[in-house]
Amino acid sequence: MFVYLGNDTTVKKDDVIGIFDIEECSVSRITADFLNASQKQGRVVSVSDDMPKAFVVCTDKTYITNVSNSTINKRCADKYS
Repeated sequence: MFVYLGNDTTVKKDDVIGIFDIEECSVSRITADFLNASQKQGRVVSVSDDMPKAFVVCTDKTYITNVSNSTINKRCADKYS
């Protein structure tokens, strides 16, 4: 099953490690360090040019998306996705 992250981007539901609100998590130094390290390693994919609302950590990449974390959580919980 797949989860739609916006702008024609999908990931395997089993590859999703965590879904985070970018505003709430961006104040944490640990989160900033993680995102910076991932960016330097080429593991960050920006799904949209719009204002980011969430980031999704997967086994191979981290996706920054304009879809809210609550919407992505609902999509992950959907038994048909």
